[in-house]
Amino acid sequence: MIVYGTRYGAAASTSEEIANVLRQEGLEVRVVNAKEEKVRDIAEYDLVVVGSGIQIHRWTGEPEDFLKKFQKELASKKVALFVCCGSASQPTTTPPEVVKKAKTKYLDEKAAQYHLQPVALGFFGGVYNYNKVPWWGKKGMEMDRPRVEATYTQTEPGIYDTRDWNAIRSWAKELAQHFTS
Repeated sequence: MIVYGTRYGAAASTSEEIANVLRQEGLEVRVVNAKEEKVRDIAEYDLVVVGSGIQIHRWTGEPEDFLKKFQKELASKKVALFVCCGSASQPTTTPPEVVKKAKTKYLDEKAAQYHLQPVALGFFGGVYNYNKVPWWGKKGMEMDRPRVEATYTQTEPGIYDTRDWNAIRSWAKELAQHFTS
């Protein structure tokens, strides 16, 4: 099972791509948008992948609620966590300690918060969507826009997808192999 929360769609399409790879590796996969569907039971799942987009240094609420609700059950399952965020897609000029700090905050600390021992942690780029910037984030996003435009290719008008799809597929394949071993 893959459970995700998203604001602009990056975690949704990342979840679908992870699911595609897991299916190619012979696993049955259910993908759940935690905002649209409430999970009632996870007993039948051997592997639970939980993913989220990051905004203002926070996970989306729905996957966070899922982790809270199933904390005890998840402790006895194989669990993987992933996030899609701008910190993972910074150019090579960004100091490695900045990237490491973000990964620690969004993944390692999240796992520790819920007493999880994940079999895998995925730290993937995000999507800068200038068409859907909330009013409170406009100024900051616009200040960063020249860097984003200079660094990434626009995938649609106003949208810059910074994810490395090959890295996502590789992570999912390793997850499948870890799970089946």
